[in-house]
Amino acid sequence: MTISPSDAVIGFIGTGVMGRPMAGHLLAAGYKLHVFNRTKAKAQPLIDSGATWHDSPASLAPACDIIITIVGFPDDVEQVYLAPAGLVANAKAGAILIDMTTSRPDTAQKIYSEAKSRGVSALDAPVSGGDTGARNAALSIMVGGDKDAFDKALPLFQLMGKNIVYQGPAGCGQHTKLVNQVALAGNMLGVCEALAYAKGAGLDPRTVLQSISAGAAGSWSLSNLAPRMLAGDFAPGFYVKHFLKDLRIAAEAAEKMGLDAPGLELARTLYEKLSALGFENDGTQALYRLYGR
Repeated sequence: MTISPSDAVIGFIGTGVMGRPMAGHLLAAGYKLHVFNRTKAKAQPLIDSGATWHDSPASLAPACDIIITIVGFPDDVEQVYLAPAGLVANAKAGAILIDMTTSRPDTAQKIYSEAKSRGVSALDAPVSGGDTGARNAALSIMVGGDKDAFDKALPLFQLMGKNIVYQGPAGCGQHTKLVNQVALAGNMLGVCEALAYAKGAGLDPRTVLQSISAGAAGSWSLSNLAPRMLAGDFAPGFYVKHFLKDLRIAAEAAEKMGLDAPGLELARTLYEKLSALGFENDGTQALYRLYGR
C-alpha cells in the first residue's frame, strides 16, 4: 500500500486541541480525510475544509486505509478500538490503525494482538509538543509496533511532526511517552519553583527568563510555558486532566517495575491537588497557580 494523497484514504478520530490541527495538516497535503468526534462541532472546521463526516468509528473504519486516533483516556481508546462497533472489528484487511493518544502500554499491546489476528496493523504513536507542536507540525512522535507498518505510515507522521522515532514492538511508543512525562513532570516543578523564587527575590521574572532559558536550565517548558504562567494564561495546550492521567499510568508502571520515583509521586500529588481545586481543564502550566496561593 502506498501512502500518498492520490490513493490513500485517511480516517481521523479525535479532533480536539491536538487532533484538529494534526488532521488539518493531512487534509492540507491533499489526503482524502474522513473524521469522527464525539462532539461534531469540534470537527466542523475540518468538514468545512472538505473532510467527510461519520457518525461512528464503525462507519468510518471500512472507508479508510489508515486510521489515526487521538482521544482522551485509556477507556476511550479501548472503546474506540476494541468494542464490537470499534475500529479493530470493522477495519478492512490491510489497514493500519495508529493510536496517538497517550495510553497504557498493555492496552497498545492488546490492540496490536487483536488487530493482527484480523489482518490489520496497529501502531502506538503518542506525541509530545502540545498545541504549539500540533499547530506547527513540529511534534515529537514515538512509535511502537511492526517496523514495516511504521515505514508505510512515515509520510503521514512527517506531515505532523519533526522528530519521529521508531522505538520497537507494540507498547514501546507508550512506554517512551511515559518516560517523556516523567521527565516533564519534574521539569514543571522546577519551572514553577524557579519563577516563584524569582518573584520572591524581587526580580523581574521575564528578565530572568532571558538569562536562564538559554543556559543549562533551558527546557521546552521554560521557553514555552513559563511566559504563559507569568501572563496568567492557563488555556490548555495540554489539559491538566490528561497530564494527570499520564502521571497515574506512569506511577502504576513504575510500581510494577519496582522503581522508586519520588519526583513522579510529588508531581502527581500536586496535580491531584490542582485538579481538586477545579483546574482540571486548564493547561499543565496551571501548576503555577499553587505557587501563588
